Amino acid sequence: MSKHPQTPRIKAYMTPTPHTIGVDQTLDRAHAIMHQHRLRHLPVLAGGRLVGIVSDRDLQMVETFRDVDPRTVRVEEAMSQDVYTVTPDTPLDEVVHAMATHKFGSTLVVERDHVVGIFTTVDVCRAFVDVLRARAEPTA
Repeated sequence: MSKHPQTPRIKAYMTPTPHTIGVDQTLDRAHAIMHQHRLRHLPVLAGGRLVGIVSDRDLQMVETFRDVDPRTVRVEEAMSQDVYTVTPDTPLDEVVHAMATHKFGSTLVVERDHVVGIFTTVDVCRAFVDVLRARAEPTA
């Protein structure tokens, strides 16, 4: 747990209700969703439950293999099953520390087995700006 009780919780900075993709969808469909919504990470669901995450890098890497047709290969073939998840009340500093330590590009925020948010490196930058501005404000 965070050593600083005033540390904001991840829910204050996560992107709520992120776009997701089904495990049986194609790589082409993942590309389309990412392009349309300007995303780099998509949580992968099976029956509404989180089973992995796929990034634009994952898609590009898998598509370099011979005989991979993005129109027929499923997201399951490109996704990572090892997903870093936290709850909405996890302290921001803990999440950012874990992301930096393990070089995670995103964190999925899960509540009662449902993805309720995503926290990416872009969100880290937004949080950092808030923290810096708060520190720069004169105290009364």
